[in-house]
Amino acid sequence: MTRIKICGITTREDAKMACDSGADAIGLVFYPPSPRYVTIEQAVNVLACLTPFTTSVALFVNAQRQEIENVLEQAAIDLIQFHGNESAEFCASFKRPYIKAVRMKDGLDLNSVQKEYAGARGLLLDTYKKGVPGGTGETFNWDKVPHDLNLPVILAGGLVADNVSQAINVVRPYAVDVSGGVEASKGRKDRQKIIQFMNNAKK
Repeated sequence: MTRIKICGITTREDAKMACDSGADAIGLVFYPPSPRYVTIEQAVNVLACLTPFTTSVALFVNAQRQEIENVLEQAAIDLIQFHGNESAEFCASFKRPYIKAVRMKDGLDLNSVQKEYAGARGLLLDTYKKGVPGGTGETFNWDKVPHDLNLPVILAGGLVADNVSQAINVVRPYAVDVSGGVEASKGRKDRQKIIQFMNNAKK
């Protein structure tokens, strides 16, 4: 069954909604320009209400080493998501499982990327939009995702309840990642949208 990550969680209430819906993971955005950015204090508050088997993911975009270490020291983070231009060596240096986000730009060779980031637990495939590291709310051409990758694929980019079943049928990903597609407003989730997304993703 396809796993489901709900990213951009900013409050305990939204974290509880994600857990209650059966989400496998929640994402916390440590990227100040994002409307879904959380401080370490906010993150600790959110993480305190997670259920035992819900994975906590910390998202960084070209962050400084000290910033990442501060988060890892103070918050109970299970997995790091690197969403910028971080090198494989940098990603592996925190001694923590990580996934590497890849923006699906024309001409990108995913086989080369997976060789470069062979130590990653998976590749998160997102929509390419110049100057925007993620959270575009737009899909990309799912047919461009090869089915013979060695690393697990986490599919992101413009997923909503109405297209997630089709996306899963085309890509056959290990997991899907949704943020804006289940929001009432930027940074706040909508219970009914989460329920509908989860139902359609599990069909």
